[in-house]
Amino acid sequence: MGQHVLPGNPPVEINLKRSPRARRISLRVSSLDGRVTLTLPRGVSDREGLRFAGDKADWIRTHLARHGGLFPVALGATIPLAGVPHEIAPGTGRSVKVDEGRILVPGAPDQVPTRLAAWLKTLARDRLARASDHYAARLGRSYSRLTLRDTRSRWGSCSASGALSYSWRLILAPSEVLDYVAAHEVAHLKEMNHSSAFWDTVTRIHGPYEVQRGWLRSDGAALHRYRFDAEG
Repeated sequence: MGQHVLPGNPPVEINLKRSPRARRISLRVSSLDGRVTLTLPRGVSDREGLRFAGDKADWIRTHLARHGGLFPVALGATIPLAGVPHEIAPGTGRSVKVDEGRILVPGAPDQVPTRLAAWLKTLARDRLARASDHYAARLGRSYSRLTLRDTRSRWGSCSASGALSYSWRLILAPSEVLDYVAAHEVAHLKEMNHSSAFWDTVTRIHGPYEVQRGWLRSDGAALHRYRFDAEG
């Protein structure tokens, strides 16, 4: 996949993908994170595909406006941390710090997204491990390992071997939402399904979860709009 920019106001990043199974040029604007993907069949040049995208520029921008677009992470931008908006500001020293509604990131401005993402992932691992340990103790089960990913289709998973995996972007969500996802995945250590017994287990170790689950359904997708590097 290659990345191109469609000029105009505002400029639009186009992700170009080739598919041997495609029969015609197609455009898709992701409802999850606003990514614009241009798919080209075999034999169609990049130039022809981008000309097609240019002809559809108004359609693309209309859909992006409805979606809300992507949010590049940079100095001066605001991102949620545990559900609370924080402004990204220049920092000093070697470490990222939080101070009165600001996240202070040291280093060159062009390194801010990468450095901040690394810090958030470390924080996410710490908080998710703490929550997983807490709920695993309540359940009386143990998990084998914990990994972080940037998954777009699910917030967490539990394998048959007891390995837990989470989206690191949960650190952006309210703390109670992160806790619910940890309880949900830990409950799978006992019930590898979504039966009534599973939900009873979630309730037993976590308590009511409808509000947190509802937040993920209504607001969770927005966490994928924050772009921390060139790949998004």
